Amino acid sequence: MPERSPQVETLVVGPLAVCCYLVYDPETLEGVVIDPGGNPEKIRSRVAALGLRVKWILGTHGHADHVAAAGELRQAFSAPFALHRADDEFFRGEGASIFLSWGFPPNPPADETFEEGARFGFGACELTVIHTPGHSPGSVCFYDGLRLLFTGDTLFVGAVGRGDLPGGDYFQMMRSIREKLLVLPEETIVFPGHDYGDRPTSTIGREKRENPFIQEAL
Repeated sequence: MPERSPQVETLVVGPLAVCCYLVYDPETLEGVVIDPGGNPEKIRSRVAALGLRVKWILGTHGHADHVAAAGELRQAFSAPFALHRADDEFFRGEGASIFLSWGFPPNPPADETFEEGARFGFGACELTVIHTPGHSPGSVCFYDGLRLLFTGDTLFVGAVGRGDLPGGDYFQMMRSIREKLLVLPEETIVFPGHDYGDRPTSTIGREKRENPFIQEAL
């Protein structure tokens, strides 16, 4: 069990307004960057202003709008870029075409890949991988084991992710949400991959009660 929950700062980046999260131990200033979808200078500037030492660059999934700046940032921070194995393979192969057609550059290959249950430590904090396939084959959420959950494009505030893009499966995504996310404590704070809702964050309890897509699936 991690000793404490990290601090979180949100940066909205890239042409599709992705929520990039700087997640760090407030005492040691070690941290991770989640979903660097663009604007690498903006991310670098804020990391420098906070005095952070980035240990990992993490992708919740392999869609280019979430990882487009990972290649540049791993050089700037001398930190590895990590992605679920299924998405690293899919979006360097058959899944790459849709984002190339939208004008994104090819995905940077991951330095390391991970699976369900992998852990990323920084200072006295830790994030654990929850594999939530459906939005993409390797979509994941990162859970700090205490109160914070970074859900990428699996779960939004008042909505859920798309299942109609290459590699997606809406019904699999809803199973992932039902079986892996809704079982977490209701006070768990949800940090989504896009700010599409009526507020930037939510809780598992609020989404159970008010998210119409979840209500329909329960």
